[in-house]
Amino acid sequence: MTDLNSENRSNDDGFTLVEVLATLTIIGLLTAIVGFGVVRSVNNARVSTTKTQISNIEGALQAYNLDNASFPSEQDGLEALVTGGYIPRLPEDAWGRPFLYKFPGENGDLDIFSYGADGEPGGEDQNADIGNWQL
Repeated sequence: MTDLNSENRSNDDGFTLVEVLATLTIIGLLTAIVGFGVVRSVNNARVSTTKTQISNIEGALQAYNLDNASFPSEQDGLEALVTGGYIPRLPEDAWGRPFLYKFPGENGDLDIFSYGADGEPGGEDQNADIGNWQL
């Protein structure tokens, strides 16, 4: 009969606490790196989506201008595109806020823009304003 506490028992039966902690640390670092990349990709996709929506609105405004010999007034706003049948509904920017419209524009004939992730004028990176004059 063999005694469990005998000298024949191997010391290689499991992992040490240091090995487990090292493995968990490596897994945590990899998760953080991948997570940061995913967040960055999502933010870049939101900016890209907002730019595409601005471009689509600008195209509808050009069609409105061709038919009416003028862009909608600032009072009529972008809603004139819906009531005139140029777009089915007004899209929101990628952060769920309505696009802003100025006519006459400060950066061109007209301005269509979003204040970005923070919803405030100015900002940098994801918080930067996105407008048709930048496309």
